[in-house]
Amino acid sequence: MAYNGAENMSAPNLALDSQAHRPPVRSIIDRAMAGVPLGAQEAVALIECDDLGLLLDAAGELRDRVKGRDVTYSPKVFLPVTNLCRDRCTYCTFRKDPWDPEAWTMMPHEIIDWSRRGRALGCREALMCLGDKPEVAFREYRQTLQSLGVRSTIEYVQQACALALAEGLLPHTNAGVMSYAEMGRLRPVNASMGLMLEDISTRLRKRGGAHQWAPDKEPARRMRMLEEAGQLKIPFTSGILLGIGETSAERALSLIALRDVHRRYGHIQEVIIQNFRAKPNIPMADAPEPDQIEMARAIATARLVLGSEMNVQAPPNLSPNDIELFLRAGLNDWGGISPLTRDYVNPEAPWPHVEQLGERCARAGFRLHQRLPVYREYINDEWIDPVLLPAVKQAAADLKTA
Repeated sequence: MAYNGAENMSAPNLALDSQAHRPPVRSIIDRAMAGVPLGAQEAVALIECDDLGLLLDAAGELRDRVKGRDVTYSPKVFLPVTNLCRDRCTYCTFRKDPWDPEAWTMMPHEIIDWSRRGRALGCREALMCLGDKPEVAFREYRQTLQSLGVRSTIEYVQQACALALAEGLLPHTNAGVMSYAEMGRLRPVNASMGLMLEDISTRLRKRGGAHQWAPDKEPARRMRMLEEAGQLKIPFTSGILLGIGETSAERALSLIALRDVHRRYGHIQEVIIQNFRAKPNIPMADAPEPDQIEMARAIATARLVLGSEMNVQAPPNLSPNDIELFLRAGLNDWGGISPLTRDYVNPEAPWPHVEQLGERCARAGFRLHQRLPVYREYINDEWIDPVLLPAVKQAAADLKTA
């Protein structure tokens, strides 16, 4: 089933009513607290709400109803399989061209070594992260794949996942836009998969936009993959990226799009609210970063739009001073944290020490716990491939007794 709604959700169509015609925020919050699905107009009103205290308190209360005061993280090994990518997003430092001295493709022995070292340190997740379809753009990379005895990046990722599984880790693959067949191929060796929506607006693909030179960031293409992941019964991670030229209204509409696809399939296990971080040597080096208030508004709006059951996450290494604020805003997960590997997407932002993060959570009234890369409600034969299910169940049992 193809997704055809992305074109209808871009900012120019926010001839959604003016603020004067919006319902009062208090009544919108009451509807969200009662479990009524919010409309686009209501979501925009929340994310543009001036009464931050009202918004955060409501989101925190809604989170507490189901998640309580438990907040989670996944101890992981970040495995950047290749940083070659055909897209050229103006905010990215991860992607490289083959001739760049910092370009790499991990070899099988490196996958094994880093997985083994991570498992020895208590990691449970192998995050397979890589650029979009590098073989389409680079002859040199096609030759690398040939030397590895594979015909495509996805075939190599499948092998990498099998190697990590053999070392006791559960893979979670984020390989950019994949086809239905490619996801189906990876399902038996992945506990979960992911793709950031980033933003639903087609405006960012136009001249001067952050995604002008990134064909795989076409919103309809990304929504199609989310639809197909749902059809394949894959526990899935998605999210939005703040600060890449979108409006606050577009952020809200992106959350509505994620909510709607999840209502159809029930497969989105977590939604990430991630903030752009400026870095030297990128076209957006001087672009303003979202501030803590923008992030808190987006997290709280995500909670109220997505509901009490959804796992709402923000990366703690990108906002180290805002842990307590984000907890108040309705967050219940910190994502993957590695004791071994850096964040290759944001290398300037070190992971927090888990002990210190736990202490800060405790002072704010929360308990920090480990989790697997697949949430417990998805650990069954509907959502996990039968080949993989015994390993996932064993990992869950080990976690419970740890």
